[in-house]
Amino acid sequence: MEIGCKTPATIAEHLSTSVCVKKVNASFMKLAILGFLAGAYIAFGAQFATMVTHDLAAYLGVGFAKLIGGAVFSVGLMLVVIAGAELFTGNNLIFLSTLDGNTTVGGLLRNWLIVYLSNFIGSVFIVLLMYWTQLWRTNDMGVAVAAVKIANAKVNLPFMAALSRGILCNWLVCLAVWMSFASREVVGKIFAIFFPIMAFVASGFEHSVANMYFIPMGMVLKGVPQVAEKLAVLNISTSNLNLYGFVVRNLLPVTIGNIIGGAFFVATLYWFVYCKDKS
Repeated sequence: MEIGCKTPATIAEHLSTSVCVKKVNASFMKLAILGFLAGAYIAFGAQFATMVTHDLAAYLGVGFAKLIGGAVFSVGLMLVVIAGAELFTGNNLIFLSTLDGNTTVGGLLRNWLIVYLSNFIGSVFIVLLMYWTQLWRTNDMGVAVAAVKIANAKVNLPFMAALSRGILCNWLVCLAVWMSFASREVVGKIFAIFFPIMAFVASGFEHSVANMYFIPMGMVLKGVPQVAEKLAVLNISTSNLNLYGFVVRNLLPVTIGNIIGGAFFVATLYWFVYCKDKS
């Protein structure tokens, strides 16, 4: 009798010999297009969470607002996994196949580089579209102020805080992707994705691709005069909310952390358990 989901050993084998090999051997154009889409999909989740939670804490409390934010953000990874796209953080799982000898280090790094840059382009494209929508004016600029506050908090994290939050984030993201492979039905994939992603967002962990939307959105909106006035009233300094703050203070440590969380704590450890000594 067939069980309702794939076993962890079966998932590891499927990733190592099939899924990851296809990802590494994909053409530049395919990776670039699917990477662009993944950046856009994660940005959809990020803007959705910003819109929904911008004033929620005042009514439901900080904890519950974070929980709701995590719940709605999860739509981003659902789109990536079910609709089909190439996400850098999820592709950290390719390291399992590399350890298993089915993909090369060069192929792994090629995939990561193309997908990472394409994720960035897709994310920034949604920043541009969201700016043009003027939906950030919602609730008397409340959404814009919230977006700037989110971005500002991220660029002011100490290095180790950003690094450790990046590790914890992608540990959960890669587990969400891993569990989605266990399910044989779409609804099962949705539930497999929903809870780990809700957990990482509600906990306040850091996702490099999500931050490719959050931080540029804040950088753009802080320059709007009406938004700047409201930030001044709130006595919020955005001195670090710039390109250096984005790339060096946040994206660098978070990306390193994401790689450690996904490539080591998921890919390497599961490779050791399920693949290393297989006959």
